[in-house]
Amino acid sequence: MNKPDQLVNNNPLQNLEDWEDDLKERYPQIEEESDNKDSYRNYSDGSRQDTVREFYRLNHQYQTHDFVQQKEQEFLQFNKQEMGFWEAVDFLNTLVDDSDPDTDLDQLQHLLQTSEAIRADGHPDWFVLTGFIHDFGKVLCLFGEPQWAVVGDTFPVGCQFSDKIVFPEFFENNPDSKNSEFNSKYGVYSPNCGLDQVKMSWGHDEYLYQMVKDYLPEPALYMIRYHSFYPQHKENAYDHLMSQHDHNMFDWVKKFNPYDLYSKVPTPPNAKELRPYYEDLVAKYLPAKLNF
Repeated sequence: MNKPDQLVNNNPLQNLEDWEDDLKERYPQIEEESDNKDSYRNYSDGSRQDTVREFYRLNHQYQTHDFVQQKEQEFLQFNKQEMGFWEAVDFLNTLVDDSDPDTDLDQLQHLLQTSEAIRADGHPDWFVLTGFIHDFGKVLCLFGEPQWAVVGDTFPVGCQFSDKIVFPEFFENNPDSKNSEFNSKYGVYSPNCGLDQVKMSWGHDEYLYQMVKDYLPEPALYMIRYHSFYPQHKENAYDHLMSQHDHNMFDWVKKFNPYDLYSKVPTPPNAKELRPYYEDLVAKYLPAKLNF
C-alpha cells in the first residue's frame, strides 16, 4: 500500500471548486438562503462525480489519527515561508480554476465575492475579514500537499467515523476503522469533551485557524476552523463530542456557510477599487507578516 506522502501528486479533483460544487448538490437547502440561487450550475455532468468520489476514496483511506498528528508536526511550526499578507494573496492566486462552467474567477475574486456579500448584509468588519481569508489555508497545495489533504468535508479522527460523512463506505480502507482504540463512539475522547479537545481531519480549515487564532474574535475562529465540518453543522453527527459552548458557536458557522458557497455572481468584483478597504481591514486585525 502506498503511504500518504507517496501520493503527493495524486490529485483526483480537477480543481478546488469540485468539492464546493459537490456540496451544493448534497445540501441544496443552503441554496434557499441565497438571493442568487438561479445562477448556479445544473448537476447533470456525471464525470465530476467520479472525480469527487475518487477524492473521497483517498481522503477517507489516509486521514487517520496518526496522519493528522504528522501533518500538525510538519505544518504547524509555520516555518515554510514568511510573507506579507498581499504577497500571500498573490501566492494563493496561482491556484486558478480553469474548468468551472459558472465562473472563471480566480481565488482572490472568490474570496472578495464572499466577503463583499457579507459586507453588503451589514455584518461586523471581523466577519467581513473572515470571509476574505477563509480559504487562505489552501496554500497548502502550493507546498506540495495533495488536494485530499487540503479540501473536503472535515470530520473527527480518533473515534468512530460517522455514517453521516459523505461516502462513508470508503472508511473501510482506513486502518483506524479496525483499531479498537479509535473505532468506538468516543474513541480517545470523552462525552461532550468539546471540539477543542478533538483532532479533526487535516486540511485548510485547521491550518488557517492555527495561523490566525491569536488575532480574531472567537466566532470568526469557529467559522474558519469548522466551515468544512458538514457532518456536524448539516447532519448533527457529533453532538456527543460537542460542548454547549460549541453548539452556541456553531450558530456562527451556519451563518457563514451560505456566503461561502453561494456568493458567486457572473460579474467579478473590482479588486483594484476594493483593495484600499481591505488593506485597512487586514492591518486592523493581522500582523504585517504571516508565517506559513
